[in-house]
Amino acid sequence: MPYKVQLFAGLADLVGNSEVSLASDSPSLTVAQLKQELSMLYPRAEYAIQQSFMAVDQRYAADSQSVTEVQELALIPPVSGGDGIVPHAEPDAASMSTEDGRYELTYNKIEVEKVAGKVSHPDHGAALVFIGTTREHTGGKRTLQLDYEAYIPMALHMLCSLGDEITSRWPGAATAITHRLGTVHIGESSVVIAVSTPRRTDCYEASRYAIERLKQVVPIWKKEIWEDGSEWVGHQLGPGPWNPLAGDKP
Repeated sequence: MPYKVQLFAGLADLVGNSEVSLASDSPSLTVAQLKQELSMLYPRAEYAIQQSFMAVDQRYAADSQSVTEVQELALIPPVSGGDGIVPHAEPDAASMSTEDGRYELTYNKIEVEKVAGKVSHPDHGAALVFIGTTREHTGGKRTLQLDYEAYIPMALHMLCSLGDEITSRWPGAATAITHRLGTVHIGESSVVIAVSTPRRTDCYEASRYAIERLKQVVPIWKKEIWEDGSEWVGHQLGPGPWNPLAGDKP
């Protein structure tokens, strides 16, 4: 049985496929070994492969972790959720959410009031709604649209985990996040994050933490489409390599 690895964003473009198979006689390989084998198969994509993190059963894995052929494997290039990628295939549903409905990925326009209503609480004295929108000019270039792609099951899992992190840091906090997929036009919302807490200071801190952490760990990517070209955008979290296992970044 071959190792099957899902690919996303610019990495899928470089390889020319959204899934690759790797034949090996070994019943298990470390993540580092698997990435090296893939680099040999796809030398044009070597740098992107080495900069990516492996997700094993929808969780980020260190290079030293062992994986087997029966596990769900995905190679995650640096993420950039929260600002805007074209899906590999047509979605089976317009929206996907967690069971409690607080965390959602959608191909539809986001209803801001609906997201805000999910964190309404009679004992909370503060609520904030962060809305990320597509701006027309970035770095002197005119943007026509942003396209979003996600590793959907893992993205939903990570959004839910992010909500748990916020509640752990700010007891009593309630969080709801909806992120767009597909094409997002100028002025449209790409992400809406609603947070409510008993006190306003916690609400400000939790809201900022939510968007920064989302950009760091949630497998959602964006592609900027300009008048004269396009480009996949990385994590945008400052200098240094992307590392979702390095801990939080408030």
